[in-house]
Amino acid sequence: MVFKRLLGAIGVGGPSVDTVLDSAVVVPGGAVSGRVWLKGGSTAAEIEHIGLELLARVEAEHEDGESEGAVVFERLTVGGGFRLGEEEEREVPFSVPVPWETPVTELYGQPLGIVLGVRTEVGVAGARDKGDLDPLTVGPLPVQEAVLEALGQLGFGFRSADLEYGRICGTGQRLPFYQEVELTPAPQYAHAVNEIELTFLASPSGLEVVLEADKHGGPFSSGHDALTRFTVRHEDVPALDWNGEVDGWIRRLIAHREAYGAHATYGHVEHHGHDDRHHRGPGLGTAVAAGAAGLALGAVGGMVAAEVVDEIGDFFEGEED
Repeated sequence: MVFKRLLGAIGVGGPSVDTVLDSAVVVPGGAVSGRVWLKGGSTAAEIEHIGLELLARVEAEHEDGESEGAVVFERLTVGGGFRLGEEEEREVPFSVPVPWETPVTELYGQPLGIVLGVRTEVGVAGARDKGDLDPLTVGPLPVQEAVLEALGQLGFGFRSADLEYGRICGTGQRLPFYQEVELTPAPQYAHAVNEIELTFLASPSGLEVVLEADKHGGPFSSGHDALTRFTVRHEDVPALDWNGEVDGWIRRLIAHREAYGAHATYGHVEHHGHDDRHHRGPGLGTAVAAGAAGLALGAVGGMVAAEVVDEIGDFFEGEED
């Protein structure tokens, strides 16, 4: 009996943990919900707490180059303070808010190479914590999808996507990192720029779109050739001619670059509201499949969802905050 208690103290024969998410895909500003399933081991256990964390694989630039690490961007206690009997099964439901700035991991079912996870931690009295890790898939908000669809229809191509540690000055950014989507220019702009970088900063009221042309340095260096910001409201999605709107953004970005030279760092902030003169362009369908959906097809050299699931476990396991 003493040996049995000892095994329980080091985690052998202790409770098992399995987290099941209700939905395969969530959206920024929504919630990730599900259930934590606990099954008692060979001895009863005191469950002190059940916590959930949202994690992201983030790149950081520093003097020695670049490195990657796991960043916790949401944390919540969803249960605990009860005794789990021997072989007892118990279900603990949860709902954790997803920050508005949570990066998009897929577009039209195609992964973009962004790695997010939901980590469950169960604190067991007198034993090492039990844990579970699940991949988190985040789809775009309608306003984000509208921008990406327009870029695809205008002829821009997907190059890569990653998460950068740091902040973009002059924006309403809240998370300690931001998503960067690198695009190859449409043919009509290839003479003016080599690359366009796109960042979405969503909020309850709308979306701040940060566009950058030909970045050569880090987010805080003087290597930015041009950066401009535009804001749209969520309710503008059915009202705007998105192809015309986004094309206008690109033209202003290039004009700003040409006007201020290679060391311009920040452009103007533009606010766009509802305008009855604008009409919605082509909706989803064939044009989207051939246009914006193409942004995702080249993601990370054809990385598929199963590989992302494997990668998230390999990367986050054992990572510190």
